[in-house]
Amino acid sequence: MTEKIDKSYLRKVLEQQKEKAHEDLISYKEAARPVELDQTRQGRLSRMDAMQQQAMTQASIQRIELELKRIDATLIRLNSEDYGYCIRCGEEIEWARLKINPSVVVCKDCFEEKR
Repeated sequence: MTEKIDKSYLRKVLEQQKEKAHEDLISYKEAARPVELDQTRQGRLSRMDAMQQQAMTQASIQRIELELKRIDATLIRLNSEDYGYCIRCGEEIEWARLKINPSVVVCKDCFEEKR
């Protein structure tokens, strides 16, 4: 590897991402309250909009929960000797690539082959 992996830097980035994701998750969960179905208070289209918004919020919650799992898995992998090596070919992943996305598990060549 031309540049040494700075694991402490990556750990800091991942912890910041995790904190932001937790904040987002709290916000989305607050917005995911049950939809009011009282016809005297809302018209049919307003209820449909509210239900659609709730479905989109639920999808966002699932996306953030997946992101948190990815971050946690990366933090665990960061402590192993395998971190920074491609899971497909075993070659080292470029430091520049890891700085952009610490959770990346394949090198640029394997990523491009997969596309």
